[in-house]
Amino acid sequence: MAMETALVMSHAMGRTLVLPPEQGFYLLQKSDQKQRNTFSFQDFFHLDAISIEHRGFKVITMEEFLVRVAMKGELRDKNSNKVMYPPNNETNFDAGGRGDHGLKKYLRSVASTPVWEPWDCALAFPSSTEPEAIEDLNTTLKSIMDGSYGKPKPKLEEFNGNPVPVNASMAERMREMLADRNDLCIYDKPLQEAKVIHLKVEKGARLLTHFYAFLFFADWKQDLWSKRFVRDHLRYVDEIMCAAARVVEAVRNHARKNKHHKPSSDEGIYDALHVRRGDFQYAPTQLPANELYDLSKKELIEGATLYVATDERNKDFFEPFKQHYDLVFLDDFIKEAIPGKSESVLFYSVNGCVQYEVSTSWLLYLTLVCLC
Repeated sequence: MAMETALVMSHAMGRTLVLPPEQGFYLLQKSDQKQRNTFSFQDFFHLDAISIEHRGFKVITMEEFLVRVAMKGELRDKNSNKVMYPPNNETNFDAGGRGDHGLKKYLRSVASTPVWEPWDCALAFPSSTEPEAIEDLNTTLKSIMDGSYGKPKPKLEEFNGNPVPVNASMAERMREMLADRNDLCIYDKPLQEAKVIHLKVEKGARLLTHFYAFLFFADWKQDLWSKRFVRDHLRYVDEIMCAAARVVEAVRNHARKNKHHKPSSDEGIYDALHVRRGDFQYAPTQLPANELYDLSKKELIEGATLYVATDERNKDFFEPFKQHYDLVFLDDFIKEAIPGKSESVLFYSVNGCVQYEVSTSWLLYLTLVCLC
């Protein structure tokens, strides 16, 4: 989610997106010595290809940024205004090289570091760089918050099943975006003039949100374009997509052997269930399998083939589901669908991506973040 948000933000700002150094990703670092455990976003997404296709989107690595900009003395300390060079004049901070070693502290010293908390505000882009466009955002915000707009302060319940048209007035679209929020974080003149904006990640400043629920465009056409841009171009690299396609084929072939559900046996149809277990530390989300079954059974078909995408390694956990469905997991198809998996550079670290693509490929995709 944060990657999508950063990509759309960089395009909306007309800025070059600088990718973080290669590093360990959350839950993708546990690996044996034969597998990679540090990555760049380039390992997962066709960012260079997107940059070639769209003149308005530019992307470079952190090393390229430091060589082209920082080492040429173009960055200054925000407080002293003195030229600052990267720590020890290094430019390679990949985990396989030096690691962080003061890079974050350096970036926060030379760049503008706005704190945009998605739960508190929506990040708003004015329709132009003119002062009037920013004032229009502020005036509309005030009228919505103080009630002078003529409607009550927006709540999420107002828009459940009743979304605002994509081409509605700016005020109506802003009301929807502000539901259960109190403010806009506006991309104003000081931010527009900042040489570098650093999206720092720390407590109270994490972009764990869907871009379309956080970024507000005064121009509805820009809003619609951004959503189509992500939909049509931001996808996993071919290695992941092809692996997922082979798993889908294997699951469908398995489903055709299911004599307890005619659509499965006739057409290879299967349902998919996404159960996340190991990456949530919040105890109330750790529901037992029988409760997950009770919550999902009205959406699933008795006897049908059910593909479960999960990080739960103990498959006995899903015994309540085995009693009602033809249950299968990614592990059941790995050897035939992903040949040479033990030598694959990305396999174990990207199987979550493969699981997602397999899950969203067929009849019913139901997500249970135990429960999300």
